[in-house]
Amino acid sequence: MSATPHPQEARDENGHLIRELHGVTLASIVEYLHGRYGWPGLDQRLRMNCFAVNPSVKSALAFLRRTPWARTKVEELYIQTRTAEVLGK
Repeated sequence: MSATPHPQEARDENGHLIRELHGVTLASIVEYLHGRYGWPGLDQRLRMNCFAVNPSVKSALAFLRRTPWARTKVEELYIQTRTAEVLGK
């Protein structure tokens, strides 16, 4: 019987720690989250106009690249979501 890994130690399919975002681009993060939650779900979770007003991957990336606090929130949601997915929660 194997022990459940600690969420901080959750790894992706390539064995990289999810929390380190190794090789994960901001574009792939936004595309993954959009596919998982849709624009309304992202707006509900993060409350950012880039997800509420005429949302697109391109406009969201432009905003997130120039707004460090927003990028951090998006990255944190990605880490939480991927970790829960990998751990089967």
